[in-house]
Amino acid sequence: MNPSTDPAAERRWTCARRLRERRRQLGLTQADVVSRVTPGGVPLTNRTLSAMENGRRIDLGRLPDLAVALDCTLTYLVGLTTDPARWQPDPPCGAAVPAGDRDGRDGGPDHAPPLILGPRSG
Repeated sequence: MNPSTDPAAERRWTCARRLRERRRQLGLTQADVVSRVTPGGVPLTNRTLSAMENGRRIDLGRLPDLAVALDCTLTYLVGLTTDPARWQPDPPCGAAVPAGDRDGRDGGPDHAPPLILGPRSG
């Protein structure tokens, strides 16, 4: 099946691209990311990270630690938002954003508390 017609395959490729792009945005090598993840998270090797960045093996159990190491959210890594700091998915095209929730960080009464999706600033 073509990745463009398979939503799961498309999400895997998006995640792979985001891992590599975010690492490069931060000026990190794969070894840097491995050293950031290993002390507090699931052990990671350069080989595993390389496989993930190339879409060969996205390991869901490692994504929370990678999000922290790459200073972004899981929501960003899986392509649900374009903002690395935003935990809430972007609204669908043309959808209104509720007042008080324009930055995606509002923990108001109508919103579920944020999950462990990565670091939050502010």
